Amino acid sequence: MLHNEPEHQESLEKNQAKQPNSMPKNFLVPFLLLCLKDWSLHGYKLIQMLMDIGFSSVDQGNVYRTLRKLEKENLISSTWDTSEGGPAKRIYSLTEYGEQYLTTCATSFEHYQNMLRTFFTLYTNAFFPFSTSPEKDEKDSSSSPGGTAE
Repeated sequence: MLHNEPEHQESLEKNQAKQPNSMPKNFLVPFLLLCLKDWSLHGYKLIQMLMDIGFSSVDQGNVYRTLRKLEKENLISSTWDTSEGGPAKRIYSLTEYGEQYLTTCATSFEHYQNMLRTFFTLYTNAFFPFSTSPEKDEKDSSSSPGGTAE
């Protein structure tokens, strides 16, 4: 079966259309917690920070629902700020339990980062076998007869 058959092309296009242009949903929680690590912030400021970090589109309703869920799970706490003129704003802060959860997320992300590094190394070697990457150059020089192994 050839890969340029119409059925295969249509399937490929459908799969590409499913690929999100934004961060996966499960990234929202750790990034919200990270934004609250050193600051107490209101929801609008959190949304701005998420966009600055690289979330291309932020569903405000989803952010506020997630914040309420995180508060119920005791990962964050909130208070009402009435110090400024205008309507009161809910200010969110990271709890001690939230900091522990954030540490767990960081550990998991390190594992995923290593897996991604392996994926891209294999991908590069499979599709661009003659390209040079620092990892490949280092491995090649240490294993070759004239290379220097330290």
